[in-house]
Amino acid sequence: MPRDAKLVRGLSLSDSILLLAGGIIGSGIFLTAKDVAVNTRHPWLFLSVWIVGMGMALLACFAFAELGGMFPHAGGQYVYMREAYGDTASFLYGWMYFTVSATGTVAALGVGFATYLGQTFPALHAEQVVLPLRFVDITRGHLIALAAIALQTLINIFGVKKGAVLQNIATWAKFGAIAIFVIGGLLLGRGSWDHFRHSLAPSGNEHISIVTGVGIALIAVFWAYDGWVYITFVGGEVKDPQRNVPRALIWGLLLVGVVYISINAVYVYALPMNEIAAQEAVAQAAAVSMFSGRVAPWLSMMVALSCFGAMAPCLMSGARVYYAMAEDGVFFRALAKVHPRWHTPVMSLVLQGIWSAILALSGRYDQLFTYVMFMMVLSYVLTVAGLFVLRREQPDTPRPYRCTGYPWLPAIYVVLGSLWALNAAMEKTKETLVGTAIVVLGVPFYFYWKRQRKIEAEQSSTAP
Repeated sequence: MPRDAKLVRGLSLSDSILLLAGGIIGSGIFLTAKDVAVNTRHPWLFLSVWIVGMGMALLACFAFAELGGMFPHAGGQYVYMREAYGDTASFLYGWMYFTVSATGTVAALGVGFATYLGQTFPALHAEQVVLPLRFVDITRGHLIALAAIALQTLINIFGVKKGAVLQNIATWAKFGAIAIFVIGGLLLGRGSWDHFRHSLAPSGNEHISIVTGVGIALIAVFWAYDGWVYITFVGGEVKDPQRNVPRALIWGLLLVGVVYISINAVYVYALPMNEIAAQEAVAQAAAVSMFSGRVAPWLSMMVALSCFGAMAPCLMSGARVYYAMAEDGVFFRALAKVHPRWHTPVMSLVLQGIWSAILALSGRYDQLFTYVMFMMVLSYVLTVAGLFVLRREQPDTPRPYRCTGYPWLPAIYVVLGSLWALNAAMEKTKETLVGTAIVVLGVPFYFYWKRQRKIEAEQSSTAP
């Protein structure tokens, strides 16, 4: 397979917006309402944190949009970190993204797809064990999740445009189902606007301040919004990236924000805050309350479709990070190879699919992702701060889009993001320490690959 094969620019602006929106809207919006309700307690505060989450992400997007126009290459945030802080910081980000963040997300979405598909079609009941092993019982859910990961990986191998087509179909179907849920619920559902006037009944958490509660709630909100960065990872395959990457970031995130706020408004319309705070599957409970129990399978199908659709952009974009790392010589060299016919990083996609499958079988993906959410937000803060570094160190680099509200808006994000990270570290100390440890574990691997790169460079310089 020749090394001179390159990625091709096949993603249009609409592909890019759908990639971003489809990647963000997975299972999070259907599963996080309970945690948000418990920590916010008031209906309008419950809705406001979703606006705050969108606003925070949008502040970061303005900065990322400038960086995306400056460096429209595969790898996105990894490249921005490298340009601002050097190889070590960018490698540790890429290490975290491979070991836990992207692959853990794919695993969670695969298992979520299988679980909700089993609720729609009882014959595919996800919990039924089909192969008991010593360390893990293989269930039908595991097999369905592995099949979904394999199918998505295979389609992405056969070309970025084929992956985009799959993603676009799944995303439009997801939007259609959500529109039916929101519009049908508000116009035809049996809800009450009175729910917006009543707070959560007193419990044992009154000692938590509003600021602390909102900070904890934002952990779930940031997780639900996470994925807006995907489009930067495939910057090397976007048409006219200097214009389309910034546009996709801003318009895609605004679209997702409207969808999220609408869905949560329907939750409050359908259920009082006490019930929202008591339900793990709030979307299903809201649908049953507004209509009848007969809609539950259809709601489960909508969540399954949402999970499946969110896997496509996550798989597509994540592989480009490892490809960029391999190009820099700080990851397995084989991951830098691009197929001469399909123009995709085949080995990067395959390795990602294998590790995602292992995490899906382990059942630890959700805990791992919780551990690194702190590190992910911290990486966004560092990247936005890197904008200031690059304005100083690379003043002449072309900037087709210049960050809106610079320097105030990115500075506000850095301050607010840092305060949130400090609050999260104090309230979720164990998770923060474990997430930090996962990142630190990459240090010896970095020095190994850096040494290998040095040896290769010396051999090349001495070769006749």
